[in-house]
Amino acid sequence: MIVAKVLPRIFLYKVKNEEVKLPDPELSLSPQAVMNFYTRTYPELVTAKLEGPVIHDDEVQYKFTSTVGTKG
Repeated sequence: MIVAKVLPRIFLYKVKNEEVKLPDPELSLSPQAVMNFYTRTYPELVTAKLEGPVIHDDEVQYKFTSTVGTKG
């Protein structure tokens, strides 16, 4: 018998050169909606870019990349 394992979603965001793992607030939210959810804590996410998913260490990882201070 094959058993499927549901991998948890983790959202990564670099704050002051330290990568922070943000937990999934609600599995039913899209990754974009999760990023919008975290703008309350990290306002710079309003202009951030969403990357992923990448499966790493039995997690589905998404990365929020801030575009503050970059041109182009």
